[in-house]
Amino acid sequence: MNRSDKLLNDLQSVIKDAEVLLKNSTIPGSEEFKSAKERFEATLRNAKDEAMRIERLVVDKTKEVAHTTDNYVKDHPWQAVGLSTAVGLVIGLLISRK
Repeated sequence: MNRSDKLLNDLQSVIKDAEVLLKNSTIPGSEEFKSAKERFEATLRNAKDEAMRIERLVVDKTKEVAHTTDNYVKDHPWQAVGLSTAVGLVIGLLISRK
């Protein structure tokens, strides 16, 4: 199971546990309520931790890509200008077609 599947499963568990918690909320002192609340809190903590880990991973990868791009532009300025011009031209053509 990859990380996004795990996060999705955690979020589905949060929803399921919240539904059980709401269904049993009329009896706040019951064992079912306490159990549902504990599962809900644990799953929510896991989902938050996974979301924070994914955020850190995305930020790190974004910084790495930005650094690599910066180095490429410094090492090959004319190729970067040509590539930027070509990308701008293609985007302009696509926009003008609509």
